[in-house]
Amino acid sequence: MAIIVNLDVMMARRKMSLTVLSQRVGITMANLSILKKGKAKAIRFSTMEAICEILDCQPGDILEFAHDD
Repeated sequence: MAIIVNLDVMMARRKMSLTVLSQRVGITMANLSILKKGKAKAIRFSTMEAICEILDCQPGDILEFAHDD
């Protein structure tokens, strides 16, 4: 089982760079990059809320659960 992070997809749809998103969310580019690559162990709800507000999306647009078949 795995959580797939589609942040890069949403950023591309909104034509937003990692630099701009990190500045608007208020987290470092390094931490946002870790999240984007799916390497994060956790994410604060406040951070997810800010990302969703800025990208005008739902949490489910960014995070996806994949079953191991």
